[in-house]
Amino acid sequence: MSRARAEPTADARAFLARPHTATLTTLRPDGTPHVTPVRFSFDPAWGLARVTTRAGARKTRNVTSGGPAARAALCQADGFRWITLEGPAVVSDDPERLAEAIRRYTDRYRAAPPAPPDLAVLEITVDRVLSLNL
Repeated sequence: MSRARAEPTADARAFLARPHTATLTTLRPDGTPHVTPVRFSFDPAWGLARVTTRAGARKTRNVTSGGPAARAALCQADGFRWITLEGPAVVSDDPERLAEAIRRYTDRYRAAPPAPPDLAVLEITVDRVLSLNL
């Protein structure tokens, strides 16, 4: 059975530290879901998930067009174990926020993320965690 929580358990945090990919779901302006594979990092101290991406990517445009009500969900799975992180989402090109996203991505995946000229970070403030078998 899945369970909803405000923050991940210790087992869930360990699962989130593994270098898996996830799917990111955002909503297009017409309300339909856009789902794409991504690499991400999770900062349990701040409850913040970060995805580095291009400013012109569909996922960033979806979040930006959603304004303050924009939400996103990341789902990482490994067989029958999975976790979904949901929450309000924003996009930033602030150099400090980008540097932190790059640092955490590099720590998790042992390689720097792609660095397009329009690099941005999509941040999700996690307010809901669903998981199974963690």
